[in-house]
Amino acid sequence: MARVLSTVVVLALLAATAAAFVITEGAKLEKSPVAGTAVDSVFSPASVVPEKKNAHVRFRLRTRERLAVWIQDAKGHRVATLLSNRNAPRGSQFDLVWDGFSQSGVIFPDGLYKPVVKLERSHRTLVLPNPIRLDTKAPVITVRKVPHAIISPDGDGHNDVFRQAYRVSEPAHGILSVRGQRVEYTLGQKPTGQLIWNGKLGKPPKAVRPGMYVLRASALDRAGNQSTPYPSAIVQVRYVTLARKRVVVAPGRRFFLRVSTDAPTVRWQLHGRSGVARAGTLRIRAPKKPGVYHLYVTAAGHSAVATVVVG
Repeated sequence: MARVLSTVVVLALLAATAAAFVITEGAKLEKSPVAGTAVDSVFSPASVVPEKKNAHVRFRLRTRERLAVWIQDAKGHRVATLLSNRNAPRGSQFDLVWDGFSQSGVIFPDGLYKPVVKLERSHRTLVLPNPIRLDTKAPVITVRKVPHAIISPDGDGHNDVFRQAYRVSEPAHGILSVRGQRVEYTLGQKPTGQLIWNGKLGKPPKAVRPGMYVLRASALDRAGNQSTPYPSAIVQVRYVTLARKRVVVAPGRRFFLRVSTDAPTVRWQLHGRSGVARAGTLRIRAPKKPGVYHLYVTAAGHSAVATVVVG
């Protein structure tokens, strides 16, 4: 008799365990009332990118519900209400926006926040696993100093571009601007990279005139925070430069003139005579007749002129 009772007890326990397993597995297979969740991962109310000024919380309902939605901080405190006691039919879609400001108009502290959806009809409160990072701190960009840079954007393959290595404090785009125009925006957000300027400005881009140009570096992070551009380099754009603008020489005598250019050869022209010489120092014989003449020196399509006084 005892053996029979023991067997009955064991069978009852097994049945109860099986029933509990079925209930548990059924709960696991039950679909959540909230589907299609999409939450912005990072934003900044101070962002220079309009799309990053707010955080969006998107989802749809699988069932008819009466719901409320709010944002809570890392300690579980409610900081903002996005939706309050709203009746919604099955299939309703929501795109709720959080601007990161308190009711008094102050931006909440940087950190992680989570959206919460309360469903009264289903008697469930869902803390969405998608955290929102509020980030108002601009990235810091440091550049490798270039003492003196000279470029010649004439397309001959010699010193056509300026390059400057940089490092950022967080994932961010590197930005380089010249005279208020953005000339470089790195596609990636790597911690290190290069800022490059090809010596061109405008739309469509055209090679700038010879002169000195101040380059300014900044960075833009994932939240749209941009650091203040600061001078990172002074670049001299030159094509062909003569050491002297005026040469005084006796009739028929040779004179020397230093030419600065990155082109391997230059062409010169003086009083009907012309020639091709290697870049560096030109050695040219002056006209035999006293007077004032003009010496033209051309390299890669750009020219410089000097006055030659023979007397």
